[in-house]
Amino acid sequence: MSVVETAYGPVRGRAEDGVTVFLGIPYAAPPVGPLRLRPPEPPEPWDEILEAADFGPTAPKNPYAAPLDALLPDPDVPGDGWLNLNVWTPAADGGPRPVMVWIHGGSLRNGSSAVPVYDGRAFARDGVVLVSLNYRLGIEGFGVFPDAPANLGLRDQLAALAWVRENIRAFGGDPDNVTVFGESAGAISIGALLASPHAKGLFHRAVLQSGAPSAVSRDSAARTTSAIAEQLGIEATAAAFAAAEPGRLLAAQREVTRRGNPLTGGLGFQIVVDGDIVPEDPATALARGAADGVDVLLGSNTDEYRLWFVPSGLVDRIGRVTLRAAVLKQRVPWRAPRVYRAGRPGASPGEILGALATDTLLRVPFNRLADARTGRPGGTFLYEFAWPSPVRRLGACHALEIGFVFDTLGTADSRLLTGDGAPQELADAMHGAWVAFATTGDPGWPRWDAGRPVMTFGADGPHVVHAPREEERRLWG
Repeated sequence: MSVVETAYGPVRGRAEDGVTVFLGIPYAAPPVGPLRLRPPEPPEPWDEILEAADFGPTAPKNPYAAPLDALLPDPDVPGDGWLNLNVWTPAADGGPRPVMVWIHGGSLRNGSSAVPVYDGRAFARDGVVLVSLNYRLGIEGFGVFPDAPANLGLRDQLAALAWVRENIRAFGGDPDNVTVFGESAGAISIGALLASPHAKGLFHRAVLQSGAPSAVSRDSAARTTSAIAEQLGIEATAAAFAAAEPGRLLAAQREVTRRGNPLTGGLGFQIVVDGDIVPEDPATALARGAADGVDVLLGSNTDEYRLWFVPSGLVDRIGRVTLRAAVLKQRVPWRAPRVYRAGRPGASPGEILGALATDTLLRVPFNRLADARTGRPGGTFLYEFAWPSPVRRLGACHALEIGFVFDTLGTADSRLLTGDGAPQELADAMHGAWVAFATTGDPGWPRWDAGRPVMTFGADGPHVVHAPREEERRLWG
């Protein structure tokens, strides 16, 4: 067993196959009682050794709705101390080693660091100190109130990163070589952190997987808060919500947000332009150079949309009339369906709409950000994950790449998306690229330039493709 002294007290981890693991370390006080719906506060110090042997409590959340509940396990650990983190290290008495901090996704209302696919031992095996964290979710983390600060979940992430800067050297990590990486809502959070003045110096590189920088106005985000308040019959204030029983909040949240998802819209939770943590739209700030000097790795999966469109049967219910209406409503370039269909012989209207949605939300914004950063300080690298899962026609869907990045294809949870026999050599390549990027700032392929190089992780192995599907991308300007 290994005991490490943190700024708040000693913690004891356990050794597993040459890696020492510390689970459930508090980085902030439990956000309950008078601290509910307030910014995170430091944890109370402790004198006795904290046994960091089990994952800490997860933030209150509803389970994923069917059919996603069968594809995306979401562990629920009871307790109030949700603001905790985990550390996997090759050895706490060595270093300093590069540090990677994982911020999970889940539409800002699901997920936790306890998901088995996020196990950090492969990173520690390869010389990286891996940190994963929990943050407040849903109305508790991203509600918008007149009497409380916005973006509480994002403030939690900042508090965790400050903990890393203060404590990670004791775990063998280098506080001057920290890479944040995240997927979906985790990547969107990182986009906001990249543009936030409050995050300066907390990390030096960033990986955004399937989540482009974005934020909305307070008024827009407050629609979800108001709808939940109406469902509960209370005022849309932090005082009223803090007095409500958490189970009632979750039930109302589920009812209000059950029809929303990242591709089709509907009420949900977003990061808010609050004039403080997020002073302005992150995409705009980053295009102007807000993260100059920070190396970034950006990418998405070829068939992101399939996670929502295929298991639900939506892809087969969309016909030409629905496609045409969606194109008009979303102001998609009028030539787009014809151009996309030419590159996808035999694709159904639902598949065309899904490809358009994927590019609108992810590929095009990432290309624009990479273009804006060209020639500026800090490297920019793009990737595409293209390996198609054989499970339920999912293809290269949203979240599929995570097991490859973490090199956890052998877990039962990973196989829910990948099936059996996913290519380990592709995981070796992708995981190795993330380790290399965190270590040196170079994942192993050319940085973005006028040739538009994209490392493609596909069925035929990793290879660089220059300007993939360029005719489609040019439609968007």
